[in-house]
Amino acid sequence: MCLALPARVVELTDGDNAIVELGGVRKQVSLALVEGIVVGDYVIVHVGFALTRLDPTEAEQTLKTFAEAGLGGTASPVPALT
Repeated sequence: MCLALPARVVELTDGDNAIVELGGVRKQVSLALVEGIVVGDYVIVHVGFALTRLDPTEAEQTLKTFAEAGLGGTASPVPALT
């Protein structure tokens, strides 16, 4: 089974890489498969690669559902983008 998770881009690094955050965990991922990503965007991450940009509302709802199911650490929704 494969699992791809929505994560928020918190920093653009060298080349096609970025730092993403999910549930307080930060990880470097490759942006080689997507274009035009900026800090604050949500991306779907699988095995270290951002596969696609995700609508912020959809990402927040997905993360809220994970949290309510006990899969995200807390039952509170992620903060909205500013």
